[in-house]
Amino acid sequence: MPIRCVYADLDGTLLGHGGSLLRDAEGGFTLMPVRALEACHRAGVEVVLKSGRRKAQVAEDARLIGQSSYIYEVGCGLVVDGEETLLLGGDVERAEGETVFEAIERAGAPALLLERYAERLEYHDPWHRGREISHLFRGLVDAVEVNRLLEEAGHDRVRLVDNGAIAPRETLGGAAVLGADPHVYHLIPRGASKADAVARHMAARGYAREETIAVGDSREDIDVAEHVGRFFLVANGLEKDPDIRSAIVRHPNVQVTEARNGEGFYEAVVGALMDAQR
Repeated sequence: MPIRCVYADLDGTLLGHGGSLLRDAEGGFTLMPVRALEACHRAGVEVVLKSGRRKAQVAEDARLIGQSSYIYEVGCGLVVDGEETLLLGGDVERAEGETVFEAIERAGAPALLLERYAERLEYHDPWHRGREISHLFRGLVDAVEVNRLLEEAGHDRVRLVDNGAIAPRETLGGAAVLGADPHVYHLIPRGASKADAVARHMAARGYAREETIAVGDSREDIDVAEHVGRFFLVANGLEKDPDIRSAIVRHPNVQVTEARNGEGFYEAVVGALMDAQR
């Protein structure tokens, strides 16, 4: 069966060093991710970006690669051909005129986490600014433990999701203090996820599971494997977070690429397109 759609994460996957489409994991120049996008275009395959970035950022990235659908803020929002849908699950109560971000802040969950994990978690400055839905953090915590804390404290309408490893940050002391590279975390409405947003897009387009693949680098990305035919974890995702194996084993359709970042994206996409032609 031919592939009709590729769901692609941005940071750590399609993008390389410094968040650049034209840089590999070490900062060297590469055209591999662009060639993978070209292969999709030639085969008539839609590419849908799924990212933790804000709507304005992902919208511009989608425009730059010539695509009209995208998923932003870790699945809290989906845009299909200009039509936007918020996927919040009705989990967060808002006052009139209040954004989801403001409602979460008012309820006190972000303050609780920053206080309880003061040495291990901080806002992901400056990218946490100007957000309308999710609160963005960096650090290194056990998301399962954090979500248990949130539930016990009465914040059961939100959850913390792990969206992958990032480069060390001086403000956190790096791996020497944390024990490993920090991760990016999003505090979002409990009902939102990249996996749900992908499923919603597939339904809107009428895609069958076997007609889709996804590529990513994080635990939150791997959950998308439940809905797509094949999921590819780029090599850097496993290298930076060896414990991610526990998420991999839950899905028999997950494959780890040999290459990192955009070159891993190329390996996944071109390989899958060739397999579909056989």
